[in-house]
Amino acid sequence: MLQVPFIRQNTDFVKERLAFKHFKELEVVDEVLELDDKRKKLTLEYDETQAQVNSLSKEIGKLMAQGKKEEGEAQRAAVAALKEKLGPVNEALNETEAALHNALVKLPNLPAAIVPAGKTPEENEVVRQGGKIPDLYAGAVPHWDLAKQYDLIDFELGNKITGSGFPVFKNKGARLQRALIQYFLDYNTSNGYTEYAPPYMVNETSAYGTGQLPDKEGQMYLTQDSYFLIPTAEVPVTNIYRDEILKDTDLPVKMTAYSPCFRREAGSYGKDVRGLNRVHQFDKVEIVQLVHPDKSFEALDEMVAHVEALLNQLELPYRILRLCGGDMSFASAITYDFEVYSAAQQKWLEVSSVSNFEAYQSNRMKIRFKENNGKPQLVHSLNGSSLALPRILACMLENNQTIEGIQVPTVLQTYYGSHMI
Repeated sequence: MLQVPFIRQNTDFVKERLAFKHFKELEVVDEVLELDDKRKKLTLEYDETQAQVNSLSKEIGKLMAQGKKEEGEAQRAAVAALKEKLGPVNEALNETEAALHNALVKLPNLPAAIVPAGKTPEENEVVRQGGKIPDLYAGAVPHWDLAKQYDLIDFELGNKITGSGFPVFKNKGARLQRALIQYFLDYNTSNGYTEYAPPYMVNETSAYGTGQLPDKEGQMYLTQDSYFLIPTAEVPVTNIYRDEILKDTDLPVKMTAYSPCFRREAGSYGKDVRGLNRVHQFDKVEIVQLVHPDKSFEALDEMVAHVEALLNQLELPYRILRLCGGDMSFASAITYDFEVYSAAQQKWLEVSSVSNFEAYQSNRMKIRFKENNGKPQLVHSLNGSSLALPRILACMLENNQTIEGIQVPTVLQTYYGSHMI
């Protein structure tokens, strides 16, 4: 959530950056300022009236003690009249504060200066590319055929048990999935991230804190008890420090977690969502950092390099994209997407997003830190996938298939227990 003082001091800049992100409701910026003016006026009126009540209340006792009963009763009547006035002012203040909050949450985060212009994924900027795209043998097939041939994933069984988009991993497929999760967690913890095993459901406050609400409620599953199934471990993990004030020496806070992720993906259909390309439940390992505001872009570069190293060790061809203003998420200030190349499908598939949210999430969650005896400041929050498994697994199967079988990347062989599937 953007901060009102910043909006007030930089109104034209805020509107320009929101327009850069292709946000069309720029009148909300003016609405925020008008509501803030009204809030200040009502706050002043309430405080001044309350101060009068306090002052007159003190005088009543003195007048009564001096035997000035008539004057004391007059003061008491004046206090009662002022208190009656306080009620409507307080009610109007509460309504104004609620309206201000509702207006503020409509505003997305501002894109950073280095975010490229553009509206569609085709306008994202390729930062760099790595790995080698393999030349597959003539009989190579996509991962959904490999899954059936080697008895790794049963898509039909998942459809029977739950529905489309809920695959069942089995035999060597389940073991490979487990190997990837363990490898990712070990890599992350060896690089200073503390591991968590978070809940897989969150309350509305947690979903609001990371920006899923009110922007992405249509993508999440909601239980009868009003809990949301998590779309990513980012949500519970970042909320660990909600309403906390850290010491500057605590920063950076580096956290990692494995979780299943649940996304409705409403409207997804066709050949582009076949197999593991787009599913409603999938496994992912997440990394999250809370850092000093002066160091968030340094942390962003570190996290991008961290994910890139994972892909290099898995020997997968990849490219890194800097998302344009119109393709970024609601809460992000800057995002780098990682895509791996599926040689059998001859297409790029997204496997990770690494984002800097600056103070947008921390303002919602009130995650702050103090330097020495200074005033609490908002931390900056960042997160990234390291990595999302479905498309990683799809590309590993497709790119490493041979006539003899499917080769397991060297770095995974100890975890998996073999060099071939």
